[in-house]
Amino acid sequence: MEQKPSVGRMVHYVSYGTPGGEYTRECRAAIVTEVDAIESYRVGLAVLNPTGQFFHSLGNGGCMADFTENQGGTWHWPERV
Repeated sequence: MEQKPSVGRMVHYVSYGTPGGEYTRECRAAIVTEVDAIESYRVGLAVLNPTGQFFHSLGNGGCMADFTENQGGTWHWPERV
């Protein structure tokens, strides 16, 4: 059964890293705060970082899912361990 994002679900947000490579892309914990009514894999997120919280609202474009390449600025389901 295919998972669908919903408000309150935990996901991984992939950070961009820095252009100079000082910081690489990393998975960060995030909570789904909104789900696009038309494009259900575009969501608003509250991202939890060691240095603070960041918010990606749908009003500012939100975040799309990326289940294959984990590109910066996207989200995916946490890996099962």
